Amino acid sequence: MTASLLAWMPANATPVLVVDADSRQVLHQEDADVQWYPASTAKLMTALVVFEALQSGEVSLTTPVTMSRNAMKQAFLESGLTVGRAMTLEDALYALITASANDVAVALAEAVSADEASFVRRMNDTAARLGLTGTHFSNPNGLFDRNTYSTARDLAILGLEVDRTFPEYRRFFLASAVTIDGKEIKSNNLLLTRFSGTIGMKTGFLCASGRNFVGLATRNGKRVMVVILGATTERERNERSAQYLTQAFEGRLSSAAGPVDKLRNRTDVAPQDMRIRLCTDKSAAYEASRDALYPMGLPGHETYLRDQIPAQVHAITTWADDKATDVPLPKPRPS
Repeated sequence: MTASLLAWMPANATPVLVVDADSRQVLHQEDADVQWYPASTAKLMTALVVFEALQSGEVSLTTPVTMSRNAMKQAFLESGLTVGRAMTLEDALYALITASANDVAVALAEAVSADEASFVRRMNDTAARLGLTGTHFSNPNGLFDRNTYSTARDLAILGLEVDRTFPEYRRFFLASAVTIDGKEIKSNNLLLTRFSGTIGMKTGFLCASGRNFVGLATRNGKRVMVVILGATTERERNERSAQYLTQAFEGRLSSAAGPVDKLRNRTDVAPQDMRIRLCTDKSAAYEASRDALYPMGLPGHETYLRDQIPAQVHAITTWADDKATDVPLPKPRPS
């Protein structure tokens, strides 16, 4: 690595947290209390708010979720949907979690609450109720906003809450791909098909955040949560997550940090912005340095993703919502 690159790189590592999901004891942690941009791992909170709305009877799994103009204004759209297309809320949850659809996240928010802003308030109210003291949301999909941030500690607690409170909805986290009107979109969670025992949860990526992961797996009656923030490549994120899970299941991780809830967030440290390291002409040198640190899965090195697990694909079919209020009307034919 060049001296100039070292000069602008912060010394501290990217956050890691491994937790025994049943005892909530921290097994390993590195900067788990430092704020970070969550990217699409924020959708775990979106899912939790929707699950709570289902529990309270505000909506049902058959409630239509319609793509609004606001939903279709989101960035990084892969769904192929257009304004006025609708799907069931059940299918929208698969699109949210498996396909990480930013447009569907907003449409879900609008289906559950009066508008997107009202839903985001519910997200932040829920974060406060759960004691997520290093977390704030400004949208339901995790797209970049300096007012959307979290910590590995908070994301672990959030993931544990989702799994503990709503075991009946674990199926939404198991699909490794969806098809939306025949178009396949694969999950970025490779552990679902390469690491046995994986039961979710959510990946995320922005140039500002790096590649994030909140994952849960179970083996031989032991359940372990892993959070990785700021990974450089998908290979690094997947291999490191699988390595930490393997070490936890084998009893090779231990920590004196106590319960995850007792970790105290450092709210005095602003989230790092990873864009220079990941999305500029300096990214090749930074990636090479990370490959040297974490060579797992590279040619000639051990891989922790050895299993071959059949893919679970959920099919989504949409329809035109004739009741949609913001669908553009066809222009009259010229006379």
